[in-house]
Amino acid sequence: MRRLTPLMTTLEYQFTQVKLLHQALTHRSYSATHNERLEYLGDAVLNFIVASLIYNKFTDMKEGDMSRLRANLVNQSALAEIAAELSLSDYLYLGEGELKSGGAQRPSILSDAVEAVFGAVFLDGGYAAAERVIRHLYETRITRINPVTLGKDPKTLLQEYCQARKLPLPVYTVTGTHGAAHDQRFDVQCQVTGLVAPTTASAGNRRAAEQQAAQRALAQLDASLVNPPSSHS
Repeated sequence: MRRLTPLMTTLEYQFTQVKLLHQALTHRSYSATHNERLEYLGDAVLNFIVASLIYNKFTDMKEGDMSRLRANLVNQSALAEIAAELSLSDYLYLGEGELKSGGAQRPSILSDAVEAVFGAVFLDGGYAAAERVIRHLYETRITRINPVTLGKDPKTLLQEYCQARKLPLPVYTVTGTHGAAHDQRFDVQCQVTGLVAPTTASAGNRRAAEQQAAQRALAQLDASLVNPPSSHS
């Protein structure tokens, strides 16, 4: 069994039943004992705990806005970012075919594994343990949320910036890929009207690279997201 102690240290949770963590990291291509049931459980646990964190943090936020914010915090892109912070790709158990096709960097596989890990923590230590782990991973994210933008990701904010100003939408282009299939990095550039030059970023998957490039474009544009220009001329 692969050494999982460093991952438990990063999670700030020590499993009593390490086999649960092992299962959470096991893709169905690797073994008949895989993580899909744990993913199902972890998805429910994550949604409830993030909803609770939002409810307690934003005491004046309306129900619809809370639901929208939660959706942005638990979607595939957000979970893939957490997987990258945990270096989860280093711990995944994948079949040979998935390894060769770059499955260890695929956002869908990574996000599913994160949810499965949450499910494993819940089974191993109960609700209190799951709440501690999820709070540890989400507290900073929730603290830095601007209630006006409702936790929208950078690509969404950049698109809305352009639409509010009747500008062409951002164009994202993959300019290069590096590394072996199981450990690729994607170079992406983002072209936006109003920028002298495109912004660029590099990440382990295309989606993450696009988000980073969009964030850099927003920083350069110094977008006023709180008070966009009037649509009336």
